Amino acid sequence: MISFPTGFSKKFREILGDEFSKLEECLNIRPMKTIRVNTLKISKHELKKRLEEKGWKLHQVPWCETAFFVETEEKIAKSEEFFLGYFYILDAASLVPPIVLNPKEDEVVLDLCASPGSKTTFMVELMKNKGLIIANDISPRRIEALSNNLQKTGSTNTVVTMMNGLNVKRLGMTFDKILVDVPCSASGTFISSFSVLEFWSEHVVKKLSSLQKKLLKSAAEVLKEGGEIVYSTCSMDPEENEENLDYAVKKLGLEPVKIDLKGLKYRRGIESYKGVRYEYSECAMRFYPFDNLTEGFFICKLRK
Repeated sequence: MISFPTGFSKKFREILGDEFSKLEECLNIRPMKTIRVNTLKISKHELKKRLEEKGWKLHQVPWCETAFFVETEEKIAKSEEFFLGYFYILDAASLVPPIVLNPKEDEVVLDLCASPGSKTTFMVELMKNKGLIIANDISPRRIEALSNNLQKTGSTNTVVTMMNGLNVKRLGMTFDKILVDVPCSASGTFISSFSVLEFWSEHVVKKLSSLQKKLLKSAAEVLKEGGEIVYSTCSMDPEENEENLDYAVKKLGLEPVKIDLKGLKYRRGIESYKGVRYEYSECAMRFYPFDNLTEGFFICKLRK
């Protein structure tokens, strides 16, 4: 029987109170299979018709008009439509950061930690393959996955760079919008993979929280005046989330922007944890695996 590590249980029982039992129930379920239509290659209507004729059942994702929850006996990743690049497979939570960032066709956008490209490829579609996206990641292996997904999407507005996100200033560019979807403890993804429970620890959370602050600072340095950052994690830990939102406002001088998203069940950020009060949590969104049967996520928007 799968269960949470002792430290994990203690922490999130304190954070969630009576709702902790709902988190435990997520150990016995899996998130719904989700696809996002690649509107650069096929229309939503055409893909829906094509897949339903094969016997797939598609249900609209309430917070994204071009995404579907899918029921099928067929292996989605082995379908002809997937190989043709007609859709992208992802967890439905990953749709949220690009929607909140809302990149426009005439903007210069940075995806600071882009691989494997679920959010980058979505931004390509939102921008109708116009403007410019710099999609950055740190290792050859991750760059390969990112490049393959961009190629399959049909992206022509994206330049891939490989560097440490802390050094992005070396590009000599400034950006209208930046997605900072940082490396994190991934505590919200246990519903997809139990292995993260072996990786998670307070030490890991603390170490990653420090890295995340440095990445936020690096992003803020190349953001244009009036530009916006969306910071997101698939972590449920306040040290990686609300703490870093406060850091961005108090130490980097960024302005928090309150965000909402119709169709998504979420709550505001945690107001305090272990005696630390988070002053700007009301501007953020966080949701747990039991809220939407997706991975858990935290998202906030910051303006320079």
